[in-house]
Amino acid sequence: MNRFFTYIIVFCALFSTLACQTKEGKVANKASETKDFWETASWIAPNNAKDTINQWAVYRREFVIDEEIPESAMANLAVDSKYWLWVNGKMVVRMGGLKRGPNPNDTYYDSIDLKPYLKKGENVIAILTQFFGKHGFSHNNSGKQGLIFDLKWNELDISSDENWKAWKHPSFGMTSDPHPNYRLAESNILFDANRGDFSFVSENFDAFSNQLAKIIGKYGDAPWNNLVKRPIPFWKDFGLKEYENRLSYPFKSVGDTLKMKLPYNGQVSPYLEIKATQKDTIHIQTDNYRGGGTPNIRAVYISKPGVQEFEIPGWINGHNVHYYIPKGIEVLDLKYRETGYDTELAGAFSCEDPFFNELWKKARRTLYITMRDTYMDCPDRERAQWWGDVVLESGESFYALDRKSDALTQKGILELLNWQRKDSTIFSPVPAGNWDKELPGQMLASVGYYGVYNYFLHTGDTTTIQQVYEPIKKYLSLYKLKDDGTIQVRQGGWIWGDWGNNKDIPLLMNTQYYLALKGLHLLAETLNKDEEAREIAVKMKVFKKSFNDAFWRGNAYRSRDYKGLTDDRSQALAVVSGLADSDKFDAIYKILKAEKHASPYMEKYVVESLFLMDKDSFALKRLNERFEKMVSHPTITTLWEGWGIGKEGFGGGTINHAWSGGGLTLLSQYVAGISPITPGYKTFMVKPQMGELKEVSASVASIQGLIDVDIKRTENLQISINVPEGSRVKVVLPKEWKPTFLNNKEITADSQELWLESGNHTIIAK
Repeated sequence: MNRFFTYIIVFCALFSTLACQTKEGKVANKASETKDFWETASWIAPNNAKDTINQWAVYRREFVIDEEIPESAMANLAVDSKYWLWVNGKMVVRMGGLKRGPNPNDTYYDSIDLKPYLKKGENVIAILTQFFGKHGFSHNNSGKQGLIFDLKWNELDISSDENWKAWKHPSFGMTSDPHPNYRLAESNILFDANRGDFSFVSENFDAFSNQLAKIIGKYGDAPWNNLVKRPIPFWKDFGLKEYENRLSYPFKSVGDTLKMKLPYNGQVSPYLEIKATQKDTIHIQTDNYRGGGTPNIRAVYISKPGVQEFEIPGWINGHNVHYYIPKGIEVLDLKYRETGYDTELAGAFSCEDPFFNELWKKARRTLYITMRDTYMDCPDRERAQWWGDVVLESGESFYALDRKSDALTQKGILELLNWQRKDSTIFSPVPAGNWDKELPGQMLASVGYYGVYNYFLHTGDTTTIQQVYEPIKKYLSLYKLKDDGTIQVRQGGWIWGDWGNNKDIPLLMNTQYYLALKGLHLLAETLNKDEEAREIAVKMKVFKKSFNDAFWRGNAYRSRDYKGLTDDRSQALAVVSGLADSDKFDAIYKILKAEKHASPYMEKYVVESLFLMDKDSFALKRLNERFEKMVSHPTITTLWEGWGIGKEGFGGGTINHAWSGGGLTLLSQYVAGISPITPGYKTFMVKPQMGELKEVSASVASIQGLIDVDIKRTENLQISINVPEGSRVKVVLPKEWKPTFLNNKEITADSQELWLESGNHTIIAK
């Protein structure tokens, strides 16, 4: 995919309207902006198509172009569930399509410019599709396989109809047990090279010439319904690469399992080239095959006599790819292809302490491997968009990645509210076909200050918050107050709160509710809903008093019937939400030095509360103590779901769980001190809280441009800042320092604060 087209896709995702309000107040994604796309296109399928699990089909269209190809030849294509597209034998899209759906009914479609691949004269379009045929925690199965394709200009119209050829690919099939666990919509991949190959992509292919497609529907027909344009980029393709422990090819297999090392935990498609003398079975999986405790996805390749090559069409993840190759097969080459969300690792952080550098680096790697069709909790066990995870992942993305990543957060927000039910409840993970339980704590987090509002704060995307404001308000209206003015805990489908013990659930839910009110209040102000903003502000003031009256015990927050040890996560949330005033900080600080019950998910808020209480030295100490085991692990490049692996962890113990990356946000936002003040970084702050560190550098690829901060503390404090064009920065020095020089000019200042315009600045303080 050419880079220009990728940027166009992202620009549209970030700045064009993707959804609109309906009368019911729900968010509704737009169908195709010009329905003319589909006027002559039909949903088609092979005549012998089955709508069962893991079906693979081939579609082919041959046509002649007699005229000049226009400046762009935009093809629009939708399937359930994935596709691979070739034009004139050249791969155009690898693993196209997005898992359903933008809402409980509709389907995503892709738009691709085929001009670079088309030519005057004879042309061939070939498409391989995979129909998952089952629900998952990230996919809403339509129940019917099919393809719709639109490409036309002037007199040329090759939209999908009965002139297309279509047939079931004979080589793909089902493996034996075990199959992937029920959370995954994907199946294992079996390919029998004796039954077929990929020659259908070539221009001279003439088999299956009598296999004409059948029409099974028109645009808008059930079960695919309206089509919504893909709002995120096509995947970045890093190309075929050598393994870290490249072998000396060729060699004869002795029947051992070959364990091929990847540079890091990544989303990969393993590749092989072999010479076989007979039909044999090769097994391919990763060391992370049972990541999270249950089977995920593996591949089986059945060889044919002769030289052959094969690349898994889907993706799996791990640190090592395991190939079991039977004895006697000659191995000519083994490689892998990494693919992933198309964003750049544009942010940076460094200091003199290698622990924090490695924490930031592993958090970024963990974040990247949990991004694809949606944000994921983990890329192995579930691939599910749990919103407690998304809140932390999106927060990390603003500091670690470039702004193409914002489209994935926007997509998640719109999906979350598009799936709102008639009773106003929202739930995650969505999209999903086999989950419908509300987790009240995660839902409050999703619509609250660290969820939707934090997205707006970093992007300035007013259009999206206009679309979701009313649905958020409707959801929060479900929370009822008790006689004491605190909320009645909603049962939802699963009162989870956090992994681990000593969870004071009423306290957790009340603090999360206040954070949701805080987010709603800020959104109301932004949207100039002045009366509503005033009403929410009054409600927050009354609730804060009621909360403190009901839960403060003089030395800690505790709910009346809670019998466990003092909950560190709840004390922290009281601080970060603003429910706890500074007169309670000493008592809370004492608790956070003693109590350590939070999982890595909630630990982010615990450490953040320490920074907010100006306890930055202990904040860094606690961050080090809590994450030392996973950061110092010599071979695992990602962060874990719990404090241990497997049975020592939580929920199955995956080793790649992005909610554990909150330290990345903390290091960039608090230690380097970079945070937006007004939405979209029109104004931002640099307020370093370095603890005992002496040197800190950070970069943030903000929506206004690149922000660079470099801080050195010796006998003087020196801060160098690059402020993007169109932004202003408020620099807040630690209280013991006074600015004396700005850009080599001596200054006199009575404050630790300086406002600076765009450009490069150096401040020296004594």
